[in-house]
Amino acid sequence: MPRPTSPDEYLAALPQDKRDALEQLRRTIRAAAPRAEECISYSLPAFRQNGPLVGYGATAKHCALYLMSGSTVDAHRDALAGYDTSKGTIRFAADKPLPDALVHALVQARIAENERLRNG
Repeated sequence: MPRPTSPDEYLAALPQDKRDALEQLRRTIRAAAPRAEECISYSLPAFRQNGPLVGYGATAKHCALYLMSGSTVDAHRDALAGYDTSKGTIRFAADKPLPDALVHALVQARIAENERLRNG
């Protein structure tokens, strides 16, 4: 598959279950960050607001939310218990999407982090 040029193009190439899960995630991110700009970053759909905010994608085995920040994952370790996480990534099954309230809190934390970094 060629590299996607837009989030819509990326999502259109996915199997239906992953597309549905990531479209819901996209809507939740948009609601949490209405001023963020959508883009493609590292061949994945992403949002920017005062720098990279979050991205999302799918692999053969899972979907993922990329927080583009290890400190946000660490700060929300308790809320993320039970999810497969790494430094800046939360992986989840398409049929078990991340709760909207959790995504909202994570995106808001990333917005605040970017603001702090921007304002020094």
